[in-house]
Amino acid sequence: MADEQKPLLIKRYASRRLYNTETSDYVTLEDIAGFIRSGRDVKIVDLKSGDELTRQYLLQIVAEHESRGESVLPIEVLTDLVRSYTTQAGSIVPQFLKMSFDMLRESQSKMMGAAINPMSAMPGYEAMQAQQKAFIKAMTGGWAGSSGPERDDRAVEDTPETVPAVPDKSELEEIRKQLADMQEALKKMNG
Repeated sequence: MADEQKPLLIKRYASRRLYNTETSDYVTLEDIAGFIRSGRDVKIVDLKSGDELTRQYLLQIVAEHESRGESVLPIEVLTDLVRSYTTQAGSIVPQFLKMSFDMLRESQSKMMGAAINPMSAMPGYEAMQAQQKAFIKAMTGGWAGSSGPERDDRAVEDTPETVPAVPDKSELEEIRKQLADMQEALKKMNG
């Protein structure tokens, strides 16, 4: 698990072959792209000089995908990137791009959370969930296997015919209020 936290070290030999130091085998650019897609960071270094080559290889991966028609970067963005190398804007472009991609990643993870449980994205979901639990608890109070409130059997004889206590008037009023609140919340969401 600790190995997954640090970047995967790839060494480039003089023959330009790329060597995965974890699995002791040679890899291709597509293999490296796969590692990155799966969430793993990579670090590519020249074996002889020790120079870091990660940026150059990542750019090569992007260029290969773009040349195959797997365009992600609009032409305007590519043009602006080229311009940023020749202007003063070059100093802010890296920070801007990093912040933009951080926001994109955060939005994607929120969307994934909403996709797993679509109801959780609704405003007031937690309040409705709490009201639902309270309603179920009140309605099943004392029944076997329920997570409802404990019955007070002191006033009732312990006989096989003993039935769960019926909610009293104040509990029923509370349930009605919760139902009305839930209906109001649903109206606001739909309206």
